[in-house]
Amino acid sequence: MRPTILSAIAAAIFAAGTQLAAAETVTRGKASFYSHGSKTASGERYDPNGMTAAHRTLPFGTRVRVTDTRTRRSAVVRINDRGPFIKGRIIDVSRGAARQLGMIGRGVAMVDIQVVR
Repeated sequence: MRPTILSAIAAAIFAAGTQLAAAETVTRGKASFYSHGSKTASGERYDPNGMTAAHRTLPFGTRVRVTDTRTRRSAVVRINDRGPFIKGRIIDVSRGAARQLGMIGRGVAMVDIQVVR
């Protein structure tokens, strides 16, 4: 094989491995939900029935799959706000997302979050 073909194959394998590793990145922590507020940090009007969430660092517009580790129910939410501002929590989801996750009665749930590409 010519060096250019080998380089192309190596680049394709590296790219596939990088995408796989990024897709498998999961963060575990506590989630809560909120149902108040009028504007989000992104400037959007808050929709309590929407499928949105607040995260401290992920860019606005990022889609994240949130999975409740107890119920195994999941929801895909879009980051449009900043928070949570309570120590030990990694994400605040909207009331609509909390309903889908089955965490309304508990208020706080242990979840896995994974960026959806």
